[in-house]
Amino acid sequence: MNTPVLIIDDDADVRDALGQTLALRDFAPIACSSFVAAKDHIARGFAGIIVTDIRMPGRDGYHVLDYTRSIDPDLPVILLTGEADVPKAVQAIQLGAFGFLEKPCAADVLCAEVTRAVAHRTAALNLRAHRAALEAGDAAARMLAGASAQSMAMRHQVRRVAATKGDALITGELGVGTSRVAEVIHLLAAGSDAPFVKRVSGGLSESDAYKAIEAAKGGSLFLDEVWALSHSTQAIFAETMAPMRLIVASSRDLQAEVAGGHFNSELFYRTELLSVHIPPLRERKDDIPVLFQHYLDQACEQGGLARPDVPPHVIARLMADDWAGNARALQSAAMRYALGVSDLAAGDVMGLSDQMAQVERSLLDQALRRHAGRAVHVAETLKLPRKTLYDKLAKHGLRPEDYRTD
Repeated sequence: MNTPVLIIDDDADVRDALGQTLALRDFAPIACSSFVAAKDHIARGFAGIIVTDIRMPGRDGYHVLDYTRSIDPDLPVILLTGEADVPKAVQAIQLGAFGFLEKPCAADVLCAEVTRAVAHRTAALNLRAHRAALEAGDAAARMLAGASAQSMAMRHQVRRVAATKGDALITGELGVGTSRVAEVIHLLAAGSDAPFVKRVSGGLSESDAYKAIEAAKGGSLFLDEVWALSHSTQAIFAETMAPMRLIVASSRDLQAEVAGGHFNSELFYRTELLSVHIPPLRERKDDIPVLFQHYLDQACEQGGLARPDVPPHVIARLMADDWAGNARALQSAAMRYALGVSDLAAGDVMGLSDQMAQVERSLLDQALRRHAGRAVHVAETLKLPRKTLYDKLAKHGLRPEDYRTD
C-alpha cells in the first residue's frame, strides 16, 4: 500500500509505536513532534491522511484539524484522545474530523480506522483527478467517467478505435454503458456535426434498417444488442457499403452466436476487428465512488437540486455492492440519493467493524472471481498468509470452489 500517514504527537514513544504499527501494515508513516514540524506536509496534493494527538503544547490537535480543513477539506484527520477528551473529540467530528481513537488503542483498531480514512482519501483524489480530466480532456475523458486502471485502459482503447475510423464492436454486460462508448467513438472520429443514429436491434425491421442506414450517411450508426436482429436484417448490415461507420454492441458472446448459427458471420467479422470491452463494476471497485459522485453531480445539476454530502459510510455501502445492473443501476441510485429518497443514508450509520467487514468481503469476492477460485493466487494478490485467507473466507461464507470455472 505504502500510503503516507502523517503522525503528529509530542510523545516520542507514542510516535515510534504508531509508526512501527503502521509500517508493519505497509503504510508509510511520517512522524512529527508538533504542528510546526508537520505543517509543510499538509498540502492539497498530500496522498495520505493525518493522525494527530489532541493535547500538545503550542498548536494542539484542534488547530491541526482547523488548518487541514482550510487547506483541503477532503484530507482526513483522525484524532488521538485521552479518556477526558472523548466528548470534545465527538464534537470535533461534527466540525470535520474523520474520526477519533481513544488511547491506548489496539493495533488492529488503529489500522482499520487508518484504512478506512485512506479509502476515503483515495476516492476524493480520484474524483478530483477525474474532474480535472473533464475540464482539460477530450470526449473520452469528459464522457467516460472512472479512475481505475481498467477505465483508463478502456478510454485508451476507445481513442485507438476511434482513430482507425473502421466499424467496431463494443462488448459488456447489460447496463455498462455501451451506448455512451459508441457515442464517444463517434465524436472522436466524426465530430458533433456528423449524424449519430442509435437503434435498438430487437424488432428492427428490414425497412427500418434501410432507413437507419440512410439517416447515418456521413456519420455513425449504432446498433444496441445486435444479436437480437433477425437473420435477414443482419444480412443487410453485413452487406451495406453506405458511407457510414457501423458500431454494434452486444452483451452476448457473438462468436458463440456465430458458432451456433444464430448470428451472421460476415457481420461479426466486419465489426470484431476493432473492439472495446467494458468491464462490469464488480471488477473495477475503485470506479464506484467516482461514478457515483459524477452521476450525483449530473442529477443535481439537471434537477436544480442542492448537492447532498456523501459521508464515508455511504461510500462503504456503495463499494460493498456488486452492482449487477452496473453503471445504469448506480446512476439510478445517485438520482434517488439526490432526491433524498435513497436508503443508502437511512437509519443508523454503520459502525467501523460493519463497514470494514463489508469492504473486506467485497475485496475477497472480487479476487476470487478474478482468479477463478484459485486460493494460492488470491492469497498472493491480497498479500495474505494462506491460513489467514481461509479464516477470512470462512468468516464471510465464501468458498473458492464456487468460483472455479474448470
